[in-house]
Amino acid sequence: MVSTAFTRLLKPLLLPLASGDHYIDPPVVLAPMAGITNAPFRTLCREQGAGLFVSEMVTARALIERRPETLRMIVPGKDEWPRSVQLYSVDPTTMRAAVTMLGKENLADHIDMNFGCPVPKVTRKGGGAALPFKRKLFTSIVGAAVEAAKPFGIPVTVKMRIGIDSDHETYLEAAQSAADLGVAWVALHARTAAQMYEGKADWSAITRLVEHLKPTGVPVLGNGDIWSGGDAISMVEQSGCAGVVVGRGCLGRPWLFTDLVSALKGEGKQVTPTLHEVREVMFRHANLIVEYLESEDRGMRDIRKHMAWYLKGFRVPREIRHDLGMVSSLQEMRNLLDQLEDQPYPTEVGEKPRGRTSHGRPPTLPDGWLNDPDELVHVELEDAFSGG
Repeated sequence: MVSTAFTRLLKPLLLPLASGDHYIDPPVVLAPMAGITNAPFRTLCREQGAGLFVSEMVTARALIERRPETLRMIVPGKDEWPRSVQLYSVDPTTMRAAVTMLGKENLADHIDMNFGCPVPKVTRKGGGAALPFKRKLFTSIVGAAVEAAKPFGIPVTVKMRIGIDSDHETYLEAAQSAADLGVAWVALHARTAAQMYEGKADWSAITRLVEHLKPTGVPVLGNGDIWSGGDAISMVEQSGCAGVVVGRGCLGRPWLFTDLVSALKGEGKQVTPTLHEVREVMFRHANLIVEYLESEDRGMRDIRKHMAWYLKGFRVPREIRHDLGMVSSLQEMRNLLDQLEDQPYPTEVGEKPRGRTSHGRPPTLPDGWLNDPDELVHVELEDAFSGG
């Protein structure tokens, strides 16, 4: 059980919107995940208590080019508010244009900027977790976003990693720069880009960042290895962060947010759905995706990747598990799910790491990127892909 004194330490997170200050209470945020945090998944997490739910990462260039799939990615679910969009760009002009578009057309209430993505197709353009190393470029991009968002009353936040690798840590300086420019908060995934999703997150880096930004008054959110309500409590107690950002821990487990909210309120309740309860969440998720994509074929292809996460730890016949991973219609999925025998939630397995487990590797960077943090290296503008 969490002490009452502890719960009073964790204040609601302020999100200063044009319509008036909005408080995220408790401060629990769904991390943007490419191919995962579309409107249907955000709906499931929102219903379970997530205070803020960020869209999949979209590129600023794809947005201003009005690519249909990118525009679809920022459409909120029914009753979704605040509408939160995560942008990625390696160019200040493009970032400014995208933020201005979101503001003028009233397409977002909050903008998060991605400086944490470690995947090669992003870092090879100098984007994501690679970009904060270039101090002037980072400052120009963040400054352009904050300035463009200001007339519309849209708060801007940043999400970053510790740095490119252990020899090129940038989070303290970059966060200070972002804070000075006027971001509402800084979220830190406590790994380097080189780590990808390997090993344990270094929560001590979150602690250092909290102390570093105290004079600015800008809150720090912690991200990395939150698999249970207890993990969230431990992160807050150890680091003093103002809130938590949760990504892989909620894959196939949107009810994790109920656990997180309960833990951070000092209630200590835990949701342990039976397999029959989980299968109904799975089927609803599939229906939401089909409706969202307006295509049963596309929807069923999209839900397939979620099957193993939902069923993690449960005893499921190999044939049914295989067939669910290849399911092609809602009726077929219903028939397969109805064959599952009910059983208790596998707590020990269910709360263990899930999702990406990419092994660490040297990041793919533009030629000469690490020569000088102040030198602007010519990079090809980001591809207008819709994810990362």
